[in-house]
Amino acid sequence: MHKKSSNETLSQNQLSTETKGVKTLLGDPKKAIIKLAIPMIIAMFIQTLYNFVDALWVSGFGANIFTSEQISTTGKTALAAVGFVLPVYMILIAISTGIGLGAGSAISRKIGANNKEGADNVAIHAIILSVIISIIFTIIIYFSSDGIFRWMGAGESWELAVIYSKIVFAGSIIVFFTNIAYSILRAEGDVKRTMYAIIIGAIANTILDPIFIYTFRLGIAGAAYATVLSLILTSIILMYWMFFKKDTYIKFKFRDFKFKKEIIIDIFDVGLPASFQQLSLSITMILINYIIVNLAYAGDNGVAIYSTGWRVVQMAILPMLGLATAIVSVTGATYGAKDFKKLNTAFMFSINFGLVIEIVIAISTFLLAPLITAMFTTGQGSEVIVSDLILFLQIVCLFYPGAAIGIASSSLFQGTGKGLYSLLTTLLRTIILMPILAITFCCLFKAGLVGIWWAIVVANLVGSIVSFTWAKIYVHDLMKQKMMAKI
Repeated sequence: MHKKSSNETLSQNQLSTETKGVKTLLGDPKKAIIKLAIPMIIAMFIQTLYNFVDALWVSGFGANIFTSEQISTTGKTALAAVGFVLPVYMILIAISTGIGLGAGSAISRKIGANNKEGADNVAIHAIILSVIISIIFTIIIYFSSDGIFRWMGAGESWELAVIYSKIVFAGSIIVFFTNIAYSILRAEGDVKRTMYAIIIGAIANTILDPIFIYTFRLGIAGAAYATVLSLILTSIILMYWMFFKKDTYIKFKFRDFKFKKEIIIDIFDVGLPASFQQLSLSITMILINYIIVNLAYAGDNGVAIYSTGWRVVQMAILPMLGLATAIVSVTGATYGAKDFKKLNTAFMFSINFGLVIEIVIAISTFLLAPLITAMFTTGQGSEVIVSDLILFLQIVCLFYPGAAIGIASSSLFQGTGKGLYSLLTTLLRTIILMPILAITFCCLFKAGLVGIWWAIVVANLVGSIVSFTWAKIYVHDLMKQKMMAKI
């Protein structure tokens, strides 16, 4: 009875403004996970299809369809160019999604604690911070890209990498805004509109890619233009919902805005570790690229295998990223309401749900690796990486089930405001284990590229086990502390 009454402490004022999403957040945790996760998984699936098609267009798949001759900026060199840009682009994504995660976690916790005004203030701070940081980021990256890709070891793909990056990074402010807006909507349980926005952007990008790459004969630059334009379309839709239609739970009043130290700290407590967490993925990709080029002596071919294969990996774990957004929102709300039993229920249900999804994906990837590889290697010169790419896919898919456990555990920490815990487990996996094991397997065990792929598997599995163990101890301690407080 006590638990029921604690969930019914919302004021009449908040009850009158609650959206369906907020009611879902504060209801049954299992139903909340399903209702919030499924739309995001669908959105991530569509995004997956876009990423897949985008890689096909860049690799030269559409040359024979849209033109009578092979465009010179497609094929293995273009895939390698995207491979060099991807880690740097992930830095942009890391910072923007980190701020979004920090804001989303804080908003969900304040919703759970019945603090509507506080939730509004967090959202406003997140929007303004994203504008400031994106401008700084754009200036720094845009004017230093030439040197960055030379340092990373780009060979014949250097020029294409510079062209692609300068166009994409010019749209940094749009990337920041869309990621912050997605997080705000998810934090209040409004995942359907988040899904719609992601799907619209992915469809627009899929349509624009072949037009700009082949019809307009812009090659890899066309892929960059298509990405930026689709993001602009998505941001216009998000702005309409949040600032003009004004039917979201969160309200934006910028007129009397003043920065508040405690809100910035609340956002950055999760946001900074989340950004560093994703930055560590970018740093790891850069390190792995370096090891591939300078220790495995695989050059652009090795980078093309890794970057193309990693696209498939990202597609495979995207459903878990969709589930993770639900975990952050639900655990944040239950933590804010101090209902730790619900928090534990949401966490364990999410792990079981994620395991089923990733086991199916891992088996499918292993069996369909030759077909997946064939679709990514249609461009001129790409045939030289076919056998190695098949092997990469069949090895790396072995860690997918472990990713379900690790991502769910990390999301629990983020939802409850313990971003540093999530960061530490990620750093163990990415910055410590993966490079060390890659060098060990590649050089000491003389396993070359294959050793690097096995290092990725082992590092991810170990990191996931550590993260899950820590998360279970953390939740147990929360429940124990609440019981002791009642005595």
